[in-house]
Amino acid sequence: MNLFNSIINFFVDGGFWMYPILLVGAVGLAIGTERFIKLTRVERANRKMWDELQPVLHQGDFDKAREMTRNDKSSISQLLMMGLERQGTVRRREDIEIVMEEEMMAIIPQLEKRTAYIALFANLATLIGLLGTIVGLIQAFDAVANAAPAEKANLLSASIAVAMNTTAFGLIVAIPLLIVNMFLTTKASAIIDSLEMASLKTLNVISFSASRHQQQAADHGKKA
Repeated sequence: MNLFNSIINFFVDGGFWMYPILLVGAVGLAIGTERFIKLTRVERANRKMWDELQPVLHQGDFDKAREMTRNDKSSISQLLMMGLERQGTVRRREDIEIVMEEEMMAIIPQLEKRTAYIALFANLATLIGLLGTIVGLIQAFDAVANAAPAEKANLLSASIAVAMNTTAFGLIVAIPLLIVNMFLTTKASAIIDSLEMASLKTLNVISFSASRHQQQAADHGKKA
């Protein structure tokens, strides 16, 4: 109970500026939670789909692979479906690669969406805390100017201690938000890297299959 009361007193003593910092922290935490859930679902869905799709690709069954990606909503399916659809109509690796790169450019903003706001809110919490402290110090010095000489030292020290609460609270909010932002940025980068790796492996399988078909056709032509 003493800890809870201390926290309440700390917050109340900070004054008006504690509430904007609390609001900024709550919004940043809400965005961080939503992004974590979203990225975790994307990561799991991609891993599950790739584990099912990879053996089919190695077997060279592109018709089945196209059907699998067409019926799945994961990011990796969206990416590979574009390449597999193009593979059914063209043979050049460059054409398939271009269309997959275009799809990747559409997927990346979805993965990174709103994450930058968390760093923004961390900076806002720090700046609002500093602003609250400066305003509090101005008010403290104004109050001391009209106080009795014997009371000035005690009144000034108490006022400064209260004014510093907003800076402390701003840092308490900002530091976890920066950690969350770094974690989510790293998580999104890992997903992007996995998508690029999957697209590269798919391109290699398609290229190998095309080369094999060309070799078989050449061998058949020689026999004829």
